[in-house]
Amino acid sequence: MGTLQYKRILLKLSGEALLGDDQGHGIAPQVLQDIVQEIKEVHALGVEIAIVIGGGNIFRGIDAVKYGIERATADYMGMLATVINALALQAALEKAGVHTRVQTAIEMRELAEPYIRRRAIRHLEKGRIVIFAAGTGNPFFTTDTAASLRAVEIGAEIILKATKVDGVYSADPLQERNAEKYKDLSYIDVLKKGLRVMDSTAISLCMDNNLPIVVFNLTQKGNIKRVLMGEQIGTMVRGEG
Repeated sequence: MGTLQYKRILLKLSGEALLGDDQGHGIAPQVLQDIVQEIKEVHALGVEIAIVIGGGNIFRGIDAVKYGIERATADYMGMLATVINALALQAALEKAGVHTRVQTAIEMRELAEPYIRRRAIRHLEKGRIVIFAAGTGNPFFTTDTAASLRAVEIGAEIILKATKVDGVYSADPLQERNAEKYKDLSYIDVLKKGLRVMDSTAISLCMDNNLPIVVFNLTQKGNIKRVLMGEQIGTMVRGEG
C-alpha cells in the first residue's frame, strides 16, 4: 500500500448506509459501529475528516409527494432526519474515542453548533471530525450538493462518495448483467451520460472547482484507507486532464 495521498477529505454517507440488510428504516447498531471503526482507522493516520450524511433511512423529502406534503416542507423534514443521523454518528465516534463536532445548516443550538466555516476548519486542524448536518439549509437541494459545497468551502482535497456498490456503472449492475464499470470518468461524461454519481448541481460544483470524487464500496472493510493510500478502487470522477 502506498503513502497517504490526501490530508483533508469529505466523506459523503447516505442515510441508507446506516441500514442493515434486514430492515427498511432506522439505524442498524452493528452497521453504525462498522462505519465508525473504518473512520477511526483513517483518522488515526492524521487525515482531517469532514462528513456529510443523508437522511434517507428515516425520511426522504423527495419521496414525500405521495403523502401530499409540499416539497419545501418535505425537504425540511428530510434535513431534520440528517441531524438525527449526524447525532447518532457523533455519539458512536465519541464512544470510540474520536472527538467529533456536529454543525447544522439550520440552527438548533441545544443539539449542535451552527455551521460556521472558519470554526469547522479550526476543528479539523485540531484533529476533530466534523459532521455537517441539515444539508445546505435550503429546500430543493440534495445532501450531495451539500457535500460538494462544504468540501469546497473547507478546502477538502477529495470527496469520498460511499455506496453499496464498487463504483459507477453504465446501468444498475444488479439488474443488467452486462453493465460496464467505469474506472475513470470526467465530470462532463457523468453529466452527458446521466450517470447516478451525484446530482447535476453537485457535479457542476465539483467541476467548477476541480474537486475529484471517488465512488467506492463502503461495505468492504478497509476501502476508505485504500482510497487514501492511492489504491485504484471504485470510480474516480475528475477533469479531463
